[in-house]
Amino acid sequence: MGPYPVESKQLIGLTLPQGIRLEADVYYPQGQGPFPVLLMRQPYGRAIASTVVYAHPRWYASHGYIVVIQDVRGRGSSGGDFKLFEHEAEDGYASVLWAAQLPRSTGDVGMYGFSYQGMTQLYAASRRPAPLRAIAPAMVGYDLYADWAYENGALLLQQGLGWALQLAAETARRRGQVSSYQRLYQAAHQLPLQEPIPASPQVLRELAPDSFFHDWLNHPQDDPYWHQLKPALDQVDLPMLHIGGWFDPYLRGDLRLYQKMVAQSHQPQPLWVGPWGHLPWSRQAGARDFGAEADSPMDRLQLRWFDQFLKGKPGNLESPTAVHLFEMGSNRWQTFDHWPQSEPLCLYLSSTGLAALNQQDGQLSTVLAADHSQGDDTLVHDPWRPVPSLGGHGGVPSGVFDRAAIDARTDVLTYTTASLTSCLRVTGEISLELYCHSDRPSFDISAVVSEIDLEGRVLNLTQGYGRVHQSPGPGPWPLQQRRLALQPSCFVVAAGHALRLSLAAACFPAYAVNSGLNQGLHHRGQIDYQITTLRVVHGSAHPSCLKLGQTIP
Repeated sequence: MGPYPVESKQLIGLTLPQGIRLEADVYYPQGQGPFPVLLMRQPYGRAIASTVVYAHPRWYASHGYIVVIQDVRGRGSSGGDFKLFEHEAEDGYASVLWAAQLPRSTGDVGMYGFSYQGMTQLYAASRRPAPLRAIAPAMVGYDLYADWAYENGALLLQQGLGWALQLAAETARRRGQVSSYQRLYQAAHQLPLQEPIPASPQVLRELAPDSFFHDWLNHPQDDPYWHQLKPALDQVDLPMLHIGGWFDPYLRGDLRLYQKMVAQSHQPQPLWVGPWGHLPWSRQAGARDFGAEADSPMDRLQLRWFDQFLKGKPGNLESPTAVHLFEMGSNRWQTFDHWPQSEPLCLYLSSTGLAALNQQDGQLSTVLAADHSQGDDTLVHDPWRPVPSLGGHGGVPSGVFDRAAIDARTDVLTYTTASLTSCLRVTGEISLELYCHSDRPSFDISAVVSEIDLEGRVLNLTQGYGRVHQSPGPGPWPLQQRRLALQPSCFVVAAGHALRLSLAAACFPAYAVNSGLNQGLHHRGQIDYQITTLRVVHGSAHPSCLKLGQTIP
């Protein structure tokens, strides 16, 4: 703990102009002060205070901060009705002004928190309240459509539905609807995925007709519904400490926000990405232990961050845009001046056509197949038994697991390098360039990059998922080049190990199964799910390849 004893927490409320009261737990250090304020606004009950990833508010208060943990409108014991992100800009603005006027406050405010609590920072910042000096948004889906609800056009089912049921259960609890709460609680902990439309289970339709998730299903494309939810940050110039995880579903949002702020801001914008899922931030990610350096340094880092901008203490930033990435494999932090970018390393796909049946057949190589050669592989996706999800950033639980049994399925194509003669270091963007076509108007592509170790375990490193809609026209759909962005990463594959790319047409329940119809996910009635044949073509005429980001000498 710090040098200050901490007083007993106080329950203090802010009354909004509409008469709605927002309640907060406030932790004061003992002493006359004045002290700067750290504000967290969250929807899960303020007693939790994001202690699933952060130190308790008392720890921050003991270092000379007034810490305010506030229930957002319609959550916890705050008044009003909860509507996803609808009031967070105006309420956040009012809350910052109110926090700045608390007794013994210096008038300077910082905000911290992850996930929803990270988004409340962005909404508050969008209104540019004068007392807000710095924020630390962690694991944020900055673009609600592309970074949170959907990935490359595909619904993140397991993450989104579980969250919707959790928030619906809290709404039922607040309303005193005991039976509804119990049913929603049970559904949230054991998702009702066996219903005809898994993304729209009866319990959610019946007990939570006002859930945001119905809107999410009704807007499968990036349209004005999503545009009005995105925090308006074009005029914002604040110091931001950006925090993400390699196995977090919202890493795309962290990087999108970081890159936007670096481009427009004159203030420091450091970025840290650890080997973590959404929670916890520890050395263990799934079945893999990344060592002591992977334990989260974020509490002490945030303390130094806010000391610099709220207390005027000298900072120790190597660069205003410094990027700190945890390199999996070497299990250490690497530092860059900016987000690393370079010409990618291309690994080309090849096979004799049996990549779905024989894991020795599909190859990954830096050498493109000989002139005039061409190969192809075919997989058949049966929605009756979709390829299951396991770990990664979209599944629950997230992280690294041995997926050898999944790769042995005949509806999974595998392409593997020879045993590496030297270690392979990969950092940054990863993508797949694939020549393929399907016999259905719509199909999905699931791509997983894994390391095969000396024991034969197939340990996932990163993955990507996307939904493809083919334009209608006469005759069969043509062969086309498709690009799929995978989750960025930072890893080293040891000499003697191998790298593998696994391709499938499903990853359930992390993502909703594609019906094969052009409308994709349709929740208003029974879907006639179609068996889908996907053909992947490779060779000199159609150089399908995996593109890996910057390699470090």
